[in-house]
Amino acid sequence: MSDMIHRQARLPYNYSYHQSSLTRRQMLSRCASGLGSVALTALMQGEGLAAPKDLTDFRANPLAPKAPHFPARAKNVIFLYMDGAPSQVDTFDHKPMLEKYHGQDPRKAMGRLEPTQFDNIGKVMKSPWEFKQYGESGQWMSSLFPHLSGVADELCMIKSMVSNFPEHTSANYFLHTGSGLQGRPSMGAWVGYGLGTENQNLPGFIVLNGGLIPPGGLDCFNSGFLPAAYQGSIFKPGDQAVANISPQESEPGRQRRKLDLIRSLDEQALSGAAGEEQIESAILNYETAYRMQSAVPELMSIDGESEATKKLYGIDAEYPQTKTFARQCLIARRLVERGVRFIELTCPRGNGDRWDQHKKLFDGHSKNCKTVDQPIAALIVDLKKSGLLDETLVVWGGEFGRTPFAQGADGRDHNPTAFTMWMAGGGVRGGVSYGRTDEWGYRVVENKVEVHDLHATMLHLLGIEHTKSTVRFSGRDMRLTDVHGNVLHEIIS
Repeated sequence: MSDMIHRQARLPYNYSYHQSSLTRRQMLSRCASGLGSVALTALMQGEGLAAPKDLTDFRANPLAPKAPHFPARAKNVIFLYMDGAPSQVDTFDHKPMLEKYHGQDPRKAMGRLEPTQFDNIGKVMKSPWEFKQYGESGQWMSSLFPHLSGVADELCMIKSMVSNFPEHTSANYFLHTGSGLQGRPSMGAWVGYGLGTENQNLPGFIVLNGGLIPPGGLDCFNSGFLPAAYQGSIFKPGDQAVANISPQESEPGRQRRKLDLIRSLDEQALSGAAGEEQIESAILNYETAYRMQSAVPELMSIDGESEATKKLYGIDAEYPQTKTFARQCLIARRLVERGVRFIELTCPRGNGDRWDQHKKLFDGHSKNCKTVDQPIAALIVDLKKSGLLDETLVVWGGEFGRTPFAQGADGRDHNPTAFTMWMAGGGVRGGVSYGRTDEWGYRVVENKVEVHDLHATMLHLLGIEHTKSTVRFSGRDMRLTDVHGNVLHEIIS
């Protein structure tokens, strides 16, 4: 028994955590009526070790920096989440066949069609936007992206994505957690579990919410069966990103004394409960929240940024949604500078119907792109200028694609059988187009990429072997990629 306990205590972080195993504290508490835990507590208090405060020790702090499995190409991730599912045939997947057969019955022109969500199949519909090739690489992009086209050679287009789910909630869970079921850890939580964070004053996983939480809600950013320290922290737009972040103290030091009292009570409970994770997490979360009071206001204030930088991002844009997303992208760069591992940006409110244009495609996608085009292009330019793009993986995409034929007169229905995502920086090859759909942009015909493959590749670029980053839960070793996932080595530089 003692040998097993000793071996578990020295296991590195990337081994599976077996909940059936006992920690030293649990063994001493449960064996011999718990008398051993009394002696242990006395010894630890004498050495000042009852509640470890070393923020670089991952056993005391799950967010402490951890070494990757192998040399990493990227240190951070910025996930630009386009909630609602952008249309691949109107953005990056150029299909001239849609112009040729525009207005015709898709059943006759295209053959067998998959069932659609609303069973409202209209005519073949060409893209309302003009496609051109950009950059030395000749990346195809529509006129929806006048700014992003200027950094076409930095983008790695993945045009052969598929999803297992045709409706938003399950597809959102699947994209974020690798499972269509509620309650699994988000990919941001898995990154924190694997690597920790380089900034102990900020959470390791931050969601910059533009005002619109996607279908599936906060479970898209949950820690699931991982410790709560790894869940996403939601930051709202504006200076007051986190509620009650600015302490209102009539008496200096009062809050610190309150936290010290809470910590003392938690430490007493900790010794009595043999080190239960919930109490340990509570101590850590209180301390992190206290440190955030100095870090977050400084982070969210962009007064120190140059006017040229603000103009680059579109902070001064007339369209209000562009201003909101511009600020998010600028804050994302500032978070990368401060060592936060995983940053996700969600869409602002009011930019059409998210990216979910079942009708009025032209109006909705035009507003969406007006919101995100300039800020995203600026983010890539700014990261490259500062030298951060090489170590920052930028990922763009939604949960699935849209049909090449109309829903009704002027919309597009859900299409999980083909969609486009892109990556930039962080060790991926710029100016590359990977995978191919059929001549309609309807189904993948070459190099199909599952969501599990996307996750495996993201983790690989961060130096994490996705098959080894596991947690024992419900009787088996769980991981982000489940029992699937192939790294896309062809897109890695």
